[in-house]
Order: sequence, then structure tokens, then C-alpha cells
Amino acid sequence: MQLGLSSFAFGWAVGTPAAPALVPFTPDTLLDFAVAQRVPVIQFGDNLPLHTLDDPALDAFCARARSQQVEIETGARGLTPEHLHRYIAISRRLDARLMRFVVDAKNYEPSVDQIAAIIREALPALRAAHLVLGLENHDRLPCAMLRALIDTIASEHVGICLDTANSLGAGEGIREVLHHLAPVCVNLHVKDFAIERLPYLMGFTVSGRALGDGLLPLDETLRAVAAG
Repeated sequence: MQLGLSSFAFGWAVGTPAAPALVPFTPDTLLDFAVAQRVPVIQFGDNLPLHTLDDPALDAFCARARSQQVEIETGARGLTPEHLHRYIAISRRLDARLMRFVVDAKNYEPSVDQIAAIIREALPALRAAHLVLGLENHDRLPCAMLRALIDTIASEHVGICLDTANSLGAGEGIREVLHHLAPVCVNLHVKDFAIERLPYLMGFTVSGRALGDGLLPLDETLRAVAAG
């Protein structure tokens, strides 16, 4: 298992639609930080989309990362056939070995059968690229459904990008997530969180925490993923 750094670790610095970045955050910014902190892997999420770069820019970035001995992983949102093949091509260009995808996008929520069909069609391209597709657990699809999907596809080129907090949006806790998804995890997003009762005792709030300050059982999580 290698330590990596995601562009989503810099969510506010990269910017959001509601809060644009005050200072431009580029792929080179992410690479520079990783080099300074001696992190050997960087992963691009859909908040810093690589498909907005042209081929010469991708080639130059790949050469710079290679010279710094930093591995690149790609990522995107919206698992349509066209977008999936676009990112397979980008991943090949960047010598990436892992590509993380969030299935859903705005006004796009394919069924499990549709997801399976899209991935099966792309399997030859994934194999040719020596590329692993990691589907991220997200708010809509329960973990048991994601596990069944991975088991049905049954390919070493497809697994789960296990996010330790995302499935809270589907009403599922970390141990349920680990039970279903740790055995098929190909990438781990470590996020700590707190769940606190509101002062008037009618409901809870869920909020992010610095690693080690929340409820995430980190040692248990790492053991479960390693054993899988």
C-alpha cells in the first residue's frame, strides 16, 4: 500500500462552483506539494479535471512527474461510455495504473445493469492499458449493491475506491462499508468525521475532522483493506 495525495485534499484551494479559488491551483501545484512532502503518488479528482488539458500539456506534465518519481492516478465523474474511454486514453498517456470514477453526475444516474454494461464494454481497453478502474462508493448506491456489481464483472481490472465517509450519505456506517467493500478495494480514500447530536436533541450533524480527531477506526480500516 502506497501513501498518496488527492486533489480533493485541497478542495477549497482548488475551488468549488460556489467558492472559486482565489489563487489558481493547477496540476503542477499538486505535484509540487507532493514532491515537497515526499509523497510518491498523486490522484486527480473531478475537481481538477485532466480532460481540460491538451495532449502537449499532458505529455509535459507526465514527463515532469516522471522526473520527480511521482506516480499519477487519474479520476473523473460521470461513467458514460464516452467519458470512460476518454479517461482510459488520458490514463495511458500519463502512465497511470489506477483510474477512480464516481458513477453519477448531474442529471445522470445509471442503473446497476447500465453500469455493468458500460464497464464490460470497456474491459478490453482497460486490459490493453494495464489499468485498474476503481468505482467510488458514493451517496446513491448501497455497498451491498456495489459489491454485487464488482463480483458480477469479476475482473482484476475493476474494483472499489473505498471512501471512508461517503457512504454515510446512504445511511451506512464504516463497518458495513468495510464488510462489503474492503475485499474488493483497489484504492482507499481516508476521511475522518464526527457525528454529533444537535443541541435541541432532534437529529445529528455530520462533519469532517482532521485524521485522528473523529470516529474513523483507522487501524481497523487499514487492517480490513490489507486483508482483502
